Amino acid sequence: MRERGYLCEIVERWNPYARVRHDLFGFGDVICLGRDEVILVQTTSGSNMADRIDKVTNHDNIAAVRKAGVRVIVHGWRKLKSGWAVREEDVS
Repeated sequence: MRERGYLCEIVERWNPYARVRHDLFGFGDVICLGRDEVILVQTTSGSNMADRIDKVTNHDNIAAVRKAGVRVIVHGWRKLKSGWAVREEDVS
């Protein structure tokens, strides 16, 4: 997303007491600010992408995030011989 010109920040946080990660609004790992848009990214492995899409689209907060005009995308990463590849799905 940075290569596309977005200002990005990791918004997922670790709770050491409960030993769990907390995502922004329950599903955002990275927030990306563009010229006229805000995007929340849920990041996962390529093989886990369908589960993460379900997590986002069925979350209680997705309607409020969409209503605010925030785009939501899921990035599924996999390693190739030539490096890392990402598949992107817009679930806004």
